[in-house]
Amino acid sequence: MNVLIQLASLFGAGIVLVAYLMLQRRKWSDRDGVYLWFNLVGATLLIIVALWDRRAGFVILEFTWAGISLWSLVRSRHNPSPPSST
Repeated sequence: MNVLIQLASLFGAGIVLVAYLMLQRRKWSDRDGVYLWFNLVGATLLIIVALWDRRAGFVILEFTWAGISLWSLVRSRHNPSPPSST
């Protein structure tokens, strides 16, 4: 089971870091659905790891991260942003 937890941790962190990299390279914006989904999925995996490992600070951080991503996804569906002119 420990190997699965480690894999979830690495995969979750990787997903969040890819989202951050794409944001910094301006390939995605902070309102892009793919960016928000990457953050939500990565944070959710890290929540599982934090709960398994009983790390309160980590649980709070990842629940907040996932909550903000989910809230932004819901909000973007109700208020789609205008297409960019790139």
